[in-house]
Amino acid sequence: MKKVSGKESFFAKVSDTNLLLVITIIIFFLMYLGAIIFQGGGFTKPQMLFNILNANAALIITSCGLSIVMITGGIDISVGGVVALVSMCCAVYLDYHGGSIIGSIGIALGIGILYGLVQGFLVAYLDIQPFIVSLAGMFFARGMTTIVHTNPFNVENEAFNKLKEPIRIAFLGTVNKKGKLVPAKIEVGVLVALLVVLILFLVLRYTKLGRSFYAVGGNRTSALMLGINVKRTKFIAHLMCGILAGIGGYVYFLHVGSGAASHASGAEMNAIASSIIGGTMLTGGVGNIIGTLFGVLSLATIQSIVSSAGFDQAWWTGITVAGMLCLFLVVQSIVIARKKKSLKKQA
Repeated sequence: MKKVSGKESFFAKVSDTNLLLVITIIIFFLMYLGAIIFQGGGFTKPQMLFNILNANAALIITSCGLSIVMITGGIDISVGGVVALVSMCCAVYLDYHGGSIIGSIGIALGIGILYGLVQGFLVAYLDIQPFIVSLAGMFFARGMTTIVHTNPFNVENEAFNKLKEPIRIAFLGTVNKKGKLVPAKIEVGVLVALLVVLILFLVLRYTKLGRSFYAVGGNRTSALMLGINVKRTKFIAHLMCGILAGIGGYVYFLHVGSGAASHASGAEMNAIASSIIGGTMLTGGVGNIIGTLFGVLSLATIQSIVSSAGFDQAWWTGITVAGMLCLFLVVQSIVIARKKKSLKKQA
């Protein structure tokens, strides 16, 4: 066996998933630190981070679901449509049918479960390409959203409006120019999103099901030889993604407080981008939920930086996100190639 340097030994020991996670976290903190140094202003206050979390709590949840599917080697582009459909159905139920909070949550979960069951069955047991299945699912969800209600409207249900009120945190607040303390505000959806991240992290890291996701995405043939039920694993991945899309839809609904056919437009693309930035590989077998969380934060932070710099036009945000996505893909390719090279030298 050849002797390897400390740097090569490090690359050999650290898994692809953990290595990409470390890179994502480092880049996020460097990006945020750069914003504090060069732009200052709101970035120096805790509320800026809370604002990013408040606005992207639903995206965190849907991105986590998409990451699970991507780890198994699949894809799901219907999540944005499901979020819009959940928002509209819950809005109509609460305002036009005198619904309750519990009932609206049940509707959101029901839609998510139904989507997960149907798409999971078509992908896993009928062996239809996940892109085609979820594309059909996206068109169906968008069409159904318009059928449920055509015009956008704000929800006036009193119980719902109380629930969507942000939680005030005084000790993280800031003093305004008049000398008055303004408490930091964090929405309930953020707590739900962080709880989802924690649960999924534990599932992927410490359970047999989590290991099966990685095995199926890494090498399907090897997974079969290890006795893993590949079809069932893929089915569960899509089911979980559907459920998380339903939960994400309700969290999104809590944030916007309205129903509209245009809601969550492009959310599926942002979820895919966040997962990739977070270190989840499109080829499957590599990914980390904590990385996905930081992927969403990185995407939202770069959008905030662009906006704060005065480039408010939509195309500047799109161009910046595209450049950032390409950067992360290049970094991922270099890191994985370097690791493979160090492993060959060690052999």
